Amino acid sequence: MSLTNIPLRTTVIGSYPFPCWLEHAAQHLDDFAQDDIAEMQDDAVVAAIHDQMAAGLDVISDGEQTRLDFNLSFYGFLEGIEMESRSPRAFGPPAHDQRGKHTITSELKAPMGLGSLDEYLRLKRLAPATGPVLKMSVPGPYTLSGRLTPGSMYTDRWAVTEALLPIVRKELESLVEAGCQEICVDEPSMSCYAYREDPLRFVDIFNRTVESVRGKTRICTHLCFGNYKARAVGPRQYAPMFPAFFQMHADEIHVEMASREFSELELIGEIAKYTEVAVGIVDVKSYYIETPLDIAARVRRCLHYVAPDKLSFSTDCGLSQTARWAAKRKLRSLVDGVKIVRAEL
Repeated sequence: MSLTNIPLRTTVIGSYPFPCWLEHAAQHLDDFAQDDIAEMQDDAVVAAIHDQMAAGLDVISDGEQTRLDFNLSFYGFLEGIEMESRSPRAFGPPAHDQRGKHTITSELKAPMGLGSLDEYLRLKRLAPATGPVLKMSVPGPYTLSGRLTPGSMYTDRWAVTEALLPIVRKELESLVEAGCQEICVDEPSMSCYAYREDPLRFVDIFNRTVESVRGKTRICTHLCFGNYKARAVGPRQYAPMFPAFFQMHADEIHVEMASREFSELELIGEIAKYTEVAVGIVDVKSYYIETPLDIAARVRRCLHYVAPDKLSFSTDCGLSQTARWAAKRKLRSLVDGVKIVRAEL
């Protein structure tokens, strides 16, 4: 489903850095009452909207300001798990093994949903009535299964994924019913582990997750290699995913290119034969601030492979692990650089 005919549109992955005061408040939530927290949530989303609007993006999100990481808060909505979580390693350099897991104790359920509907309604209420497309991101079932220990209820990660799949699908349906025009079904675990798993199995999981909303909203997916503490996980190659991932029922596939020095850039031409493609041309793992001229040069490279009406541009990954001062400047350069090339078309 295509929602815009803007050539070379500028978009976001979803997450955005918290304001410093929200970081502080999140560590002292016991000091605040319910209405205080609701006020902070609104204010944080307003700040994220402001920064994205000031940059001039064609697509914006709520910055995932009310989430812990891009997906960890979703576990708070699940029934059937122990919320006590301890990572296997507490000290030393940051890495993915410092993230805890929750043990499954009974059948997985989410009778109140996973929380993204409230996030979308807040974004819709606070964003300008006319302006950018509003985008929501929801982690897919395979990625959500990664922080859950099966226990005696489920045999392995695949079984946990199958239990989560209808829960995520229902979440997508709720967003569509509320009018959400663009949803990114985030499955970074699929791209991280495609080298060792059957990629066609991943495609089947993705397609069954989105089947009930296909054609009713714009479905995107973001294929990256992880960005926790600005660290990747798994081989940073797209080759193991394709050609299988061409079969994903997505209207747009996003690939990270900037931090990989545009390795495998020719792949975007192949993706564009099946769907629209978004290219990460801003490196969120680096504090080098790309200039508009840098961005324009990268856009021109992409145009060697894909027509402008099938191309979008973004950062490599979400900006939650990037300082806000740098995130602002990187988004501004992204938009300004794309405008240079739009004027040349």
